[in-house]
Amino acid sequence: MLEFLTEELREGLRSARRTRQRGSRLHIQLGDTVFPLRRMWGTGLSVDAARLEHLRGLVDIYDGPRHVGHCLIVASTVEGDELICEFKSFQPVYEVPPVDYERADSAVRGYLTAR
Repeated sequence: MLEFLTEELREGLRSARRTRQRGSRLHIQLGDTVFPLRRMWGTGLSVDAARLEHLRGLVDIYDGPRHVGHCLIVASTVEGDELICEFKSFQPVYEVPPVDYERADSAVRGYLTAR
C-alpha cells in the first residue's frame, strides 16, 4: 500500500514514526554521546541506524539518569532504519550491594534507648 504514496508523504510517515518512538527514556551511552533505544528485548536492542551504523562491545544502558545495566554486544546488523544489536550477556546494576548470607525477615529495624 505504501508504494502508491508519494515520496514526500512516505518520508513524512517515517519521520512521524521516529518522533513517536522517542518517548522511551532508555538509552545507551558511549563516552559523551547518548543514543536513544528504539526497543529492547531479552537478547537484543535496536537503535536508530541514521545515528549509529555499527556497535560492538560493552555498553551501558540507562533509564533517564538511572544506570540500569551493562550488556556485551556481539553482533549488529542494519535492517531498514534500525540497527539491530544482539547481546551475549546483560548484567543488571543494583542500588544495594549483594550479600553472601541470608537475611532474616525478623531483623531488628531500630533500637529504643533506655532512660
